[in-house]
Amino acid sequence: MNPLIENGKKFVVDAERILVFSGAGLSTESGIPDFRSPGGLWSKYNPADFYFDKIISDKNARVKYWRMSSESYRLMRDAEPNPAHMAIKTLEDMGKLLCVVTQNIDSLHHRAGNSPEKIIEIHGTAFSVSCLKCGKSYNRDDIERSIDSGLKDPLCDECSGILKPDTISFGQAMPEDKMIRAIKYAGDCDLCIALGSSLIVYPAASVPAHAAKSGAKLMIINREETPLDSMADLVIHDSVSKVLNEIVSA
Repeated sequence: MNPLIENGKKFVVDAERILVFSGAGLSTESGIPDFRSPGGLWSKYNPADFYFDKIISDKNARVKYWRMSSESYRLMRDAEPNPAHMAIKTLEDMGKLLCVVTQNIDSLHHRAGNSPEKIIEIHGTAFSVSCLKCGKSYNRDDIERSIDSGLKDPLCDECSGILKPDTISFGQAMPEDKMIRAIKYAGDCDLCIALGSSLIVYPAASVPAHAAKSGAKLMIINREETPLDSMADLVIHDSVSKVLNEIVSA
């Protein structure tokens, strides 16, 4: 067996409280393109058009935002969990998973079968929509059907407020309660496995950094180097789904 896989296996065997931190590189292996990668949505749209202030102040920006968001959502809706998602579910079945902190908005950890109370979606979810004025929640597919019928800027049927998917946009405040929980778990875990994340987006990347500084072992599995590689106890630059599946299966 590859010695890196052997080391990863030993880390998992020895751990009792594992925090998994997942990023876009996990989702790309389920066929969801990274926004920033060639062919991703930022090659078709200008991210500067989608800052939160612009979305809430400019109807034309909202029309463009919904066009982009609908295109992204349909890819996520049709995606399936990959072997890494299922390996994380296995960690929970083994009684070792403390929680999953994910930057992803695609609901694949839910569909893989992880317990909802163990999943912290720090950038939100694309699978529900809320009114920014009164807070009423909507099923995403109901809104998508309205858009298919020709509605370009959906508004709340309760108060006519602006509707927006429950994701965090550029310039929008991170959910403080989720970050507090994530940092708490980072301090409690004895192993943090960072999967498919560039670890450059803050404050999200502070979660694995805090875990390492609090005494947990840090394992990073990502195709590219990350700024936290020097802090990690084990770094594997390879396919996330292949490596994690091999480690957990072993």
